Amino acid sequence: MPTLVIVGAQWGDEAKGKIVDVLADGADVVVRYSGGNNAGHTVITGGQTFKFHLIPAGILHPQVTAVLGSGMVVCPKSLLDEWDTARAMRSELGALKISSGAHVVFPYHKSLDVLEEAARGHNKIGTTSRGIGPAFQDKVGRFGIRMGEFVDPAVFPVRLEEVLEYKNRLLSMLGGEAIEFKPLLDEYSSYASALRGFVGDSESLVADALDAGKRIMFEGAQGTFLDLDSGTYPYVTSSHPVAGGACLGTGIGPRAIDQVLGVCKAYTTRVGAGPFPTELDNEIGDKIRERGQEFGTTTGRGRRCGWLDLNLLRRSASLNSLSGWVVTRLDVLSGFERLHVCTGYRWNGRTLNTVPQDTFLLSQVEPDYKTVPGWDADITGARSLADLPTAARDYLNLIEEETRTPICIVSVGPDRQQTILLREDLIWT
Repeated sequence: MPTLVIVGAQWGDEAKGKIVDVLADGADVVVRYSGGNNAGHTVITGGQTFKFHLIPAGILHPQVTAVLGSGMVVCPKSLLDEWDTARAMRSELGALKISSGAHVVFPYHKSLDVLEEAARGHNKIGTTSRGIGPAFQDKVGRFGIRMGEFVDPAVFPVRLEEVLEYKNRLLSMLGGEAIEFKPLLDEYSSYASALRGFVGDSESLVADALDAGKRIMFEGAQGTFLDLDSGTYPYVTSSHPVAGGACLGTGIGPRAIDQVLGVCKAYTTRVGAGPFPTELDNEIGDKIRERGQEFGTTTGRGRRCGWLDLNLLRRSASLNSLSGWVVTRLDVLSGFERLHVCTGYRWNGRTLNTVPQDTFLLSQVEPDYKTVPGWDADITGARSLADLPTAARDYLNLIEEETRTPICIVSVGPDRQQTILLREDLIWT
């Protein structure tokens, strides 16, 4: 059972899309297991730039079956737009499958997302306003409409009518406008017709692939510290980006997972509100943002930038049972004479070598930095560890030593080719 989970190890935006694309060359099935189109994966290959929000990045490999798992919430219009765009850019794509258990995002979810965020006043979460949170609320509250119901022309009108009546009451209470049933039914029935051939029992598909010994990759969205249970609550997403989410969102059991790779940047970023101990709200943070083009694939918002936080990485390695690291954006740090790396936190006269579960406490800590030499060389052409400057190799060694987790891959640029493979034995079993 050669299976591999790719998980974001920080607050998301770690360039997982590129890594999934690179490793999907050896995969048969790639399954996205959480989130919705509040996530964004950018893949640059062959002079083309692909931006995926729902479709697994592995779709660019013709031999891959790309699956949207039951742990996802899916906006049908966005999915069809994304599919049509990808097909227009590349004629040969993998097969697309959608779990009948995935939930559907409707316009009332988006309206409620905006209204609920506004109702928070000064305590905003920083939502993408894509309706993802309200769609997951419906899932938990047993009001959701699943893909299997959505594409059934006999069931969908009945379910939509009963749910919409309740949602319009909520919209009215929050000062929003009611949504008319018939126009909504007509529009979304057309989407259902277009997607019907893609929807089915994805859990059996994945189980059969496991039994056949095929290579299966589980593609995470967002990052570890946006996890609903393990992240910096309430500044989190509504699903489970951690490696354990691969079981929850696809129907596989824990013992079916062989390897877990944590993708982390050589520095740290965050989008939206919430604590960020190593944030650089200064010209250094601005420089990292501009050099790394740290603007959201989904929202276009500038990301908050800061130094690498090894406390986060140590906790992430433990929480996700990581087999190894993928370190991305190392090239962005070229040109800094000195780099600072957070090795722990200081709070109330104590040193903390872990990430507090208490989000308020995390917002109060001060980072304890270790200063290390930087490097001037352009490393985007490096294709082996030996091609990197000594200071860059030392920086990678520090990550391994502090987290007690080996580095398997180093990315030195956005293109597929700008990748250094170090430990293939820890990727595919």
